[in-house]
Amino acid sequence: MKLSEQQKKYLRGRGHRLKPLIMVGDAGLSESLLAEFESTLDHHELLKVRVRAGDRDTRDEIIAKLCEQGRAELVQRIGNVALLYRPNLNKKPEKRIRLPYS
Repeated sequence: MKLSEQQKKYLRGRGHRLKPLIMVGDAGLSESLLAEFESTLDHHELLKVRVRAGDRDTRDEIIAKLCEQGRAELVQRIGNVALLYRPNLNKKPEKRIRLPYS
């Protein structure tokens, strides 16, 4: 799913008040962390991830792997915090995040 700039702007506004729910440390991506990421993303659809890695390239690589394995879209990355979105089509329609049309 490719998000338009208008949709990303909307999601950035919604994500501004969120706290990071997933924190990746120096150990990187473990199986338990990926399982927790999946369940949290299913429940929230929009979440912040904090990546505590050594340098920018490593952080970008970890965020890209999370997006790829979780089929999520990167909305924004500031420093070591990334905002990720994946719609949950199994939720009731009134509980899903409704994106503006582009």
